[in-house]
Amino acid sequence: MIVIDAKDARLGRLSTFVAKKLLEGEEVRIINAEEAVLSGKPQVTIEKYNARRQLQFKGNPEKSPYWPKVPDRFVKRLIRGMLPRKKARGREAYGKLRVYMGVPADVKGEPVKVEGAELGKLTKYIKIKELCRHIGYQG
Repeated sequence: MIVIDAKDARLGRLSTFVAKKLLEGEEVRIINAEEAVLSGKPQVTIEKYNARRQLQFKGNPEKSPYWPKVPDRFVKRLIRGMLPRKKARGREAYGKLRVYMGVPADVKGEPVKVEGAELGKLTKYIKIKELCRHIGYQG
C-alpha cells in the first residue's frame, strides 16, 4: 500500500502517477486531497468547472455527467478519468483507491511525495479546496 501526500502537488501529474500504480495492482491512499492544486489562472479554472457542472442532457437531465463538489470525491473522480473504468481491470484498480481530506488515524505508513508533481515556481494555481468552495461545497 502506498500513502501519497497531495499537499501542494499538481493534481494532473499526481493523478497520472496514481493511475499507473493502480493499474499495476497496488493499493493507493491519498491524504490531504483538498490541498492539491490545479495550475492555471484561478478565475478561468473556476469558470471551466462551473460550466462543466451545469451541463445537462435536454431529454433526461438525470443521466447527465455528475461532478462532485466535495474535494476528496473531486480528486477521486479526476483519477477515475485516467482509468479504463469500463473494463474489469479498470474497475478493480478504481476499487483500490482511497482519497481522504486531511490525515485519518487509520492510514498507516510514511506519506510519499510524488516526484515531478511538486509546486515549484508555479505562481498561477488554485487549491482544490478553494475551487470546490466556488462550485458549491459548503464545508
